[in-house]
Amino acid sequence: MATFRGNFDYKLDVKNRLTVPAKWRSSFSGGVVLAKGTADCVSLWVPERFDQMVDLAVVGLHEIDPERDRTERYFSSNSHDAELDAAGRIMIPGFLMDHAGLDTDVVLTGVRSRVEIWARDTWQAYNATLNIAEITKRVSGSTPGPTTA
Repeated sequence: MATFRGNFDYKLDVKNRLTVPAKWRSSFSGGVVLAKGTADCVSLWVPERFDQMVDLAVVGLHEIDPERDRTERYFSSNSHDAELDAAGRIMIPGFLMDHAGLDTDVVLTGVRSRVEIWARDTWQAYNATLNIAEITKRVSGSTPGPTTA
């Protein structure tokens, strides 16, 4: 299973196509699922991993449970199957462009199991809020001590 790391500055072309970084293209050779991200971004998933994520989101919910239907509708109706073209590009549908406020300048971020596409200014503002001390406190329940060399 592919693991995505790093971030890349890119530009969308006039047809709203994104060139996927060469190092990630082979992971998407079997297709791509573009979906609304959990923040103001578009997520790119390997299809099998997207299906696993949706399955985990509904685990324990009976097939006729309205909450399961609601969850599956959200993920299914807010996603789009695509293929990379010969140049390693994908077209981003308008409804996903609108969701993420995408224009020409974008940032691709690797988030382990997926890639996210952010408007550059939105990513910069969001990234500035990420604080390792707060993350460490939430994860460990304590504040990190001073570092030593």
